Amino acid sequence: MIFVVGPRQVGKTTLCTDLAKKYHYFNWDNQDHRALIIEGPNRVGEEIGVRQLREKPRIIIFDEIHKYSKWKDFLKGFFDVYSPGVRIIVTGSSRLDVFKRGGDSLMGRYFLYHLHPISVREIIGTRLAGNEIQIPRPIDPKAFYSLYAFGGFPEPFLKANVRFSNRWKRLRQQQLFTEDIRDLTRVQEVQQIELLAETLKYQTGQMINYSKLAKKIRVSVDTIRRWIRVLESLYYCFTIQPWFRNVSRSLLKQPKIYLWNWSLVADSGAKSENFVASHLLKAVHWWTDNGFGEYGLYFLRDKDKREVDFLVTRNQEPWFMVEVKTDGGKSVSKNLFHFQKQIRALHAFQASFSLDYVNVDCFSTKQPTIVPVKTLLSQLV
Repeated sequence: MIFVVGPRQVGKTTLCTDLAKKYHYFNWDNQDHRALIIEGPNRVGEEIGVRQLREKPRIIIFDEIHKYSKWKDFLKGFFDVYSPGVRIIVTGSSRLDVFKRGGDSLMGRYFLYHLHPISVREIIGTRLAGNEIQIPRPIDPKAFYSLYAFGGFPEPFLKANVRFSNRWKRLRQQQLFTEDIRDLTRVQEVQQIELLAETLKYQTGQMINYSKLAKKIRVSVDTIRRWIRVLESLYYCFTIQPWFRNVSRSLLKQPKIYLWNWSLVADSGAKSENFVASHLLKAVHWWTDNGFGEYGLYFLRDKDKREVDFLVTRNQEPWFMVEVKTDGGKSVSKNLFHFQKQIRALHAFQASFSLDYVNVDCFSTKQPTIVPVKTLLSQLV
């Protein structure tokens, strides 16, 4: 099986319905499809004639099936019975990659792929070379501005219209808090978790202070931790942990938080950092999903308050660091030199939003270097 996961309205259903023109498609939100699924794997198999001899295996798509309380049992049963003659694609806007909570596991029966919002490289071209880092290519300045301003979700990006974007964001938020949280979690205090989500917009790029959030929302620290995990599971936000190996006086616990939709962030500095964080997370997921190795996204900070925004690791080893700047800056941050010496990352970039694209491979440099954001992100995915 293939699991395709990602935020609501990022394009999963569009992708599946395009495939559905040729293949078998079942959407849990469709009443007729839901009735078939509830009857069980055998009923769905009969509906598509899975026992009929064919030259090629049938491809079957189950969209949003995670909303079914017995979805794991259904998929396991369907796969175990029909897997020699079918190929199964499962999509979801909740975290299908985090579900092992007792009972039979689907581990070993699926490959996981993350579908992210549109990125710089995707605008430039969807064909990628068969390696991690791409050759740098320029992006149209208007397209870059639209991506930064309206976010990477297809509809607002393609419309590039402020009024449409505002309406779209309002509707998406209503769906998140009136449908997704109600249908997919046991959280009853929807208004309070909505207040938490609103508060996180103003803490993007900051380390999470659970105590302050608990005091503001008037719940316990443990509840705040649980609700943030809920928001992560619904792809509203994501957290990154501090890297502490070989870092003197490093922080060990407090993560930083970012939003999947960076257009929700008002502060320009925080928005720029979130923009880069989202691109790095997409790259880390893509490299891992496609078997290049195990990749991770972290940040660096010690007790002396020296910090670098991002560290990307490859197979548990530091690979490259990124410090985000809205202006150019004439000098490289001393923190890049300090941490590169400690952790021996191969590359260290100070990524500037104010610099124009240059046609040079950022990864050809080993020393800490100021690079244009447009160039660096064009080399990812």
